[in-house]
Amino acid sequence: MIICGVDPGLTRCGVGIIEAGSARRLSFIHVDVIRSSPQDPQDIRLLAVFNGLSQKFGTFVPDVVSIERVFAQENRNTVLGTAQAAGLAMVAAAQRGIPVALHTPTEAKMAVTGNGQANKDQVQAMVAKILSLNEPPSPPDAADSLALAICHALRPSGAIQGGEREQHLTAAQKQWTDAVRSLKSKGVRRDM
Repeated sequence: MIICGVDPGLTRCGVGIIEAGSARRLSFIHVDVIRSSPQDPQDIRLLAVFNGLSQKFGTFVPDVVSIERVFAQENRNTVLGTAQAAGLAMVAAAQRGIPVALHTPTEAKMAVTGNGQANKDQVQAMVAKILSLNEPPSPPDAADSLALAICHALRPSGAIQGGEREQHLTAAQKQWTDAVRSLKSKGVRRDM
């Protein structure tokens, strides 16, 4: 399965492509950052991001696109650009009939580091380790896009309900499942 992770942003939009093979073996395929100039008009910037995403989806033909779920930040302009870029990624995927999954930054950090509060350096280092890269992907937008792809690849399907499926989970999947249960027991919604 080819998974494309998208770390949406208007100035820098990270795009990471991995392959999830048998036994959840993950292989690096490609990483890039689509850029638009803050000096350009908004519509031209959006077009640059959309065209870049469309080109990546056309070239690598992913089976699924894993996009960072937009959350409220203090800087409203940053949130607006991030939300617009996320929407463009959804549209570019929908045009090709590619399913879309949304994952929070906390979920992606948890999937690659085991710590939902990990910093950028930790995420970059673990992405490099998981994908057997010689050096951490840079800039952080590139590493974050790969982390989103890894998150989707490692996310347990239906394992939250327990039962026999959980006996076949990897250590990372078990840790994910336990973390989700812990959040639910505290009344925290996973999608926030």
